[in-house]
Amino acid sequence: MTDWLLSLVPTYGLWLLAACTFASCLALPIPASVLMLAAGGFAASGDLGLAPVIAAALGGAVAGDQTGFWLGRKGGAPLVTRLERGARAGLMGRARGLIATRGGLAVFLSRWLFSPLGPYVNLIGGAMGQGWLGFTLWGVAGEAVWCGLYILAGRAAGGNLTAASDMLGSALGLVATGTPVLGLGWWLLRLARRGE
Repeated sequence: MTDWLLSLVPTYGLWLLAACTFASCLALPIPASVLMLAAGGFAASGDLGLAPVIAAALGGAVAGDQTGFWLGRKGGAPLVTRLERGARAGLMGRARGLIATRGGLAVFLSRWLFSPLGPYVNLIGGAMGQGWLGFTLWGVAGEAVWCGLYILAGRAAGGNLTAASDMLGSALGLVATGTPVLGLGWWLLRLARRGE
């Protein structure tokens, strides 16, 4: 499926990219990140413009997030309860915990760092009555990071998807491991200052 979608990028470009980021934000198994890497490569070669590529990816992702939020708001607790049965139970439980403890920060981080939780955070945010404006602002910021990282990595690698994927995987791994270390350091510093 990925090869077939990649072959459609030169023909349907921006529309395909927007549709795929939209669908991926609704938990459909679409390789949106790979398509953004490819679109960044096409932007590097001049076949697609960089700004329109980013706008299409971001527009589709934000529309997908808003659709998931709206479905959660309309479906409420019964929809969430139904989805928590079966294979999605673990993801739904983690998403519920993140929304309850972190709110907007959970929305932001689930767009790009913990992206498998993103569609479920959308649903649960809507079902739990999270404020629409806060959800939207945090969501747009997170989607801008997601789209920017993948498209710019594809552009920097000149369309070499393997190199771009490796580079991005290393960068995200550094962020994922570095953030808790910085948080622990900050906490230890606060404890040391209290002890003085």
